Amino acid sequence: MTESVWVVWRQDDNGNRFVVTKRASRAEAEEVASEMEARGHKQLYWVAAASAPPAP
Repeated sequence: MTESVWVVWRQDDNGNRFVVTKRASRAEAEEVASEMEARGHKQLYWVAAASAPPAP
C-alpha cells in the first residue's frame, strides 16, 4: 500500500504558485493551510494530493 502525501499550495498576488509544505495526511495539510489563511494575507492557499496537478 502506498502512502498519501498532501501538499499545501500558495498562490500570490501575481498568480505564482508555490509549494508551502507536504504532510502525511490531508487533515495535517488542511490545518497548515488554515493557519496560513488566518494570517490575513492576500495569498490563496489550498491542499491537493501530491499526485494531482496544482489547481486552486
